[in-house]
Amino acid sequence: MAAPKLYAELAEWWPLFSHPDEYAEEAAFFLETLSQPDITHRRALIEFGSGGGNNAFYLKAQFDLTLVDRSPQMLEVSRALNPECEHVLGDMRSVRLGRTFDAVFIHDAIDYMTTEADLRQACETAFVHCAPGGVALFVPDHVRETFAPNTEHGGWDGAGEAGGAERALRYLAWQFDPDPTDTTYEVHFAILLREGDTVRMEQDHHTCGLFARATWLQLLQEVGFAPQRLTDGYARDVFVGRKPL
Repeated sequence: MAAPKLYAELAEWWPLFSHPDEYAEEAAFFLETLSQPDITHRRALIEFGSGGGNNAFYLKAQFDLTLVDRSPQMLEVSRALNPECEHVLGDMRSVRLGRTFDAVFIHDAIDYMTTEADLRQACETAFVHCAPGGVALFVPDHVRETFAPNTEHGGWDGAGEAGGAERALRYLAWQFDPDPTDTTYEVHFAILLREGDTVRMEQDHHTCGLFARATWLQLLQEVGFAPQRLTDGYARDVFVGRKPL
């Protein structure tokens, strides 16, 4: 399946679609959840599905980061924002770096695991890369029990590159679940892109995974984690896996 346009031919527009300023509040929760107060030295963290690096922009204050994504275009966006971080091209279902980290983080990129087999593979990857005694945090946008159709909008203005025309982006996102009996839902984007006085429209379609809380907890336990469900400041279900010593 082809990658969504936002992560491929439209990736250069990502900073105007999703700006780091939008991530400050939830990043504080991620830092609190991933930190261990009794450890004072900088620790190593790996993020799978790191995208444009907006979470890493905040996490790098406390962690030495390795950022993994399957989109080379999004890795380029992240390198511009986080040049001091290691960037690796790889799929969270299969990548193996041959080393472990104190913490593992997967934000909403986990939503692109659309089957239980996909989700299990991502959980296994997290477990393999998590050091004994370490922690893994998974942050899906939705679980089956709380999903509801909705629309949202956003976008930012920004300067053009190398003195080019001013750029701006606005989008409308519509999410719904056409088949409540399966493990997916749909998100459709209408995206307006402006360069100077010229405006064009792009449509993008994303298929995302949707799983029950019990499925999450079962898969995390089966791969070896001691799992826990938490609720963040957005009333969103997140899942923590601790790897036994």
